[in-house]
Amino acid sequence: MSSAAWLLPAIPFAAALLGALPACRTRPRAAAIALTGATTTALVALLLLPSALDDPTRVRLDRLLIAPAGALQVLAGTRFDSLAAVVAVMVGVVALAVQVYSVGYLHDDLRYPSYAAQVSLFTSAMLLVVVASDLLELLVGWEVMGLCSYLLIGHYRELDYARRAAVKAFLVTRIGDVGMLLGVAVLGTAAGTTDIGELLAAVPRLPHGALVAGSLLLLLGVAGKSAQFPLHVWLPDAMAGPTPISALIHAATMVAAGVYLVARLHPLFLASTVTLDVLALMAAVTMLLGALAAFAQDDLKRLLAWSTTSQLAYMLGALAAGGYDAGLLHLMVHASAKALLFLAAGLVLHAVHTGALSQMRGVARRMPVAALALIVGGLTLAGLPPFAGAWSKDSVLAAMKSAAGGSGPGPDQFEGVLLYLAGLATVLITAAYVARLLLILLAPPAPRGDLHEPRLSMAQSVTALTVTCGVSTFLALPDALPSWLPAPAGAREGIELSVGGVTLTAIGVLAVFAALWLYSHAGARDPVLLLGSSQRRLRSGFGVDALYDRGAVRPTRSVAAAVAETDASAINHAVEGIGRSAVRTSSSLRVVGAGRVRSYLAALIAGVLLVVVSVAVVV
Repeated sequence: MSSAAWLLPAIPFAAALLGALPACRTRPRAAAIALTGATTTALVALLLLPSALDDPTRVRLDRLLIAPAGALQVLAGTRFDSLAAVVAVMVGVVALAVQVYSVGYLHDDLRYPSYAAQVSLFTSAMLLVVVASDLLELLVGWEVMGLCSYLLIGHYRELDYARRAAVKAFLVTRIGDVGMLLGVAVLGTAAGTTDIGELLAAVPRLPHGALVAGSLLLLLGVAGKSAQFPLHVWLPDAMAGPTPISALIHAATMVAAGVYLVARLHPLFLASTVTLDVLALMAAVTMLLGALAAFAQDDLKRLLAWSTTSQLAYMLGALAAGGYDAGLLHLMVHASAKALLFLAAGLVLHAVHTGALSQMRGVARRMPVAALALIVGGLTLAGLPPFAGAWSKDSVLAAMKSAAGGSGPGPDQFEGVLLYLAGLATVLITAAYVARLLLILLAPPAPRGDLHEPRLSMAQSVTALTVTCGVSTFLALPDALPSWLPAPAGAREGIELSVGGVTLTAIGVLAVFAALWLYSHAGARDPVLLLGSSQRRLRSGFGVDALYDRGAVRPTRSVAAAVAETDASAINHAVEGIGRSAVRTSSSLRVVGAGRVRSYLAALIAGVLLVVVSVAVVV
């Protein structure tokens, strides 16, 4: 069934096209098309999974020549292996949960039909990235995701902050995408191909300069899509979109695309120590910055957004350290946990109509479905056994520790040490903001008054993801993953787990939970008060956004205003002056061209006589 891999992006794309037709833009038809497309996509992904896992080392290719460009052959097709199969299932399941959830969440939204079609197109674009056999083909899906994120973040376009957030996300990610495009061009020119398999085979023969430049440019694209420092500033503002879109972007699609790209081209990145050093430093800075900012947030969705930035850096840090299996394990664990947390947050937001944590104390105590989801998702994210986050985080730390010791593939030892220390600190800070979140939402007393009950489809989606997160990612997953996703040449093989490491991590997480519980007097006081006067700086992400505003946005606006003024005062005046001169000249000539035949004849005779007299005088 591997030849059916092309159905993965094709089915949601067809759903998007049907959903955009005028005849299908009624709410029932739009919902039916979106749900049918998402369900079929998830089923196809599940059906394709066993054949890929039976022989994980086999790569199934279906390619078609699109355009010969001299020595460079542009191909399109599918590259389906165990990595693509596992990630496709992750994307398909989360996308289905989001579509089901959205039916209830946007029940009264008049723009639901266009929203549903855009979600289908978003899913199609991500699955194209997953199964693409060529970097140029992958780039198409990469860019369509950027377009869809712009449309979906700005869904509430009547709100000024939603419009600004959509434009910000589009522009910031475009900066990274320019690097991505240039990186594909550099590597394709050096290797003579943009086919992923052929490019990876050509890595040992690539000139060192082209390898370093191309991989660094690709890394710029990864930073933009996966919201890594210094291009991370768009992601917290992207919370202006509907909550289910936050789950889709943060869990299994857009932000995960950068991690997937590094995993897909892992041998290419491992071949450049310079790139690994940059990746390790970028991950170390981002994971700490994101975790500290998450702890300081007062908005529920922004807390989860900063958490996503931090956890993506955790995955990229594992890949930088050569921990292929560890990075992918954490990718899948985080996808299920964060999708669950966002959809559970949607239940809370739907009930209280505010995102401010200060106004949510104890609200989850009256919402059993949301409370269970927050506990399961939160403890998975914090890395507390027996939830899978404990195994994924310990495996990531093991890979980072090996890199810090200078053994095996990875960055230089200094960068490896920084990465490992940042990873250890991030585990404790993650536990701190998860503990704060649970204390606020679950601490007594429960609020009085009426709460808006979630619609059935919302509760069903959250319940299904709770079961998925709590059961399918338990103890067996770390042992099974290396056999499912064999590490490429040069990467660390297998997942390194130790009872001591998991125990120490669990003790650290529990200690943080207990310390915050005691400090908050069983939830009566917000642990964020521990930050004191630094809370505002951490909440703003250390002022990076403000720095960009002063250093780039304002100067750009000033230059644009000056250009507009020059255009209005100089260019426009010049054009208008030329027009006025032409009018005056034509008015003067109007006397000559008055349309009187007798005047023309008299002027003609006078002219002839003048010529005759002039000639006679000269002769």
